[in-house]
Amino acid sequence: MKRLFDKKESWSNKERKSGQDESLANMVKLGYKKSHRLKTILDENQINPKSIKTRKDLEKLPVTSREKLVEMQLRNAPYASLENPSAQIDRIFTSPGPVYEPHLAENDYLWARAFFAAGIGTTDIALNAFSYHLVAAGLTFHNGLRKVGATVVPSGTSSSQIQVQLIKDLKVTAYVGTPSFLMAIIIKTKEMGFDFKKDFRLKKACFAAEPLSADLRRTFENEYGIDTYQMYGATEVGDVAYECSQKNGWHICEETIVEIVDPATGKNVAPGQLGEIVVTRLNDIFFLLRFGTGDLSRIITDKCKCGRTSYRLAGISGRIGDAVKVRGLFIAPSQLKLIQSKFNNIPLQAIVNRKGHEDILKIIIEKMAPEIGSVQWEQSFKNLFKELCTVKVDQVEYVDRGKIKPDEKLIVDQRQW
Repeated sequence: MKRLFDKKESWSNKERKSGQDESLANMVKLGYKKSHRLKTILDENQINPKSIKTRKDLEKLPVTSREKLVEMQLRNAPYASLENPSAQIDRIFTSPGPVYEPHLAENDYLWARAFFAAGIGTTDIALNAFSYHLVAAGLTFHNGLRKVGATVVPSGTSSSQIQVQLIKDLKVTAYVGTPSFLMAIIIKTKEMGFDFKKDFRLKKACFAAEPLSADLRRTFENEYGIDTYQMYGATEVGDVAYECSQKNGWHICEETIVEIVDPATGKNVAPGQLGEIVVTRLNDIFFLLRFGTGDLSRIITDKCKCGRTSYRLAGISGRIGDAVKVRGLFIAPSQLKLIQSKFNNIPLQAIVNRKGHEDILKIIIEKMAPEIGSVQWEQSFKNLFKELCTVKVDQVEYVDRGKIKPDEKLIVDQRQW
């Protein structure tokens, strides 16, 4: 049985650096020719594309945050002129902002390394509970599962009751989705009179889009016999890192260059220090160099017993900036400002909290007019919020005029991980 997905995962540091540096140099040279935006960025910073030869040279370039990418795409839709107009694009996905993503070809290894490391293979029937609609998650995870030979049940965001039926009838062995949704499914099995551990074959779970707390992991593994794995990525750049059987950090994917930088300077911090995760995905379709995820982590350079030689991320320690991820989807201040503009610039604030294993999104709104707070008005507000942000509002609280100060953050994350 193969221990590793391919020989790249056992490359020496020298081999990995050489291969990635060559791919990076080629990507920058091609991007300079094909992408109007990348050419502008390099020219404005007086950077010769031929001078970008190694990952260290990336420090010459600015970090592009998600907020900045949204602004760039709003000014120059759909891709901010970062695309290769000559490339054949398989699919176009979108995420809140909006951000449009020209997608890599199906032969790309997106997420396959993660699923292989989790022990998923040809004997598995995997339930994919990520959305297949517009966003990248469902189809990219689907393709990764097929790369390792698993049979996929594309359940998407169906109700927990339907998911239970599928897991039972199809004898599902692996789950791909968020940890909170798997817990909701397990709770539903109890309500339906099942004993999850005895009546179902689900023994593996790969989680993405939201954190997996230590307590919840212990519950899954000790009470329900589910071997759990964490995967980390971003819709703008694809898969970034994943856990192996050792569960001691997340291996960085071979198709990405990951830097840990000082958010204030964009310069790499010393190994082991905390900084922002900045990702460059090596490809010839979308020339997004140095994408700032807003997540904080550090690099682990120690060898891993699994045999993979890549450096690892030490989980996520928090976030910089104001964009916040709720139930696996980002909410950005730019989106809330757009919603405000649709309601006569009404003062509002988003509060993100957590109840049990689920994110709770509350919107505080100033009652500026008599109709605000009526059933019809609130439903209209919630519908527009869901349309623009993708995320459903759980609670709405109305406060008197002047309660929300102009200098307060639009999004407040009160969760404790």
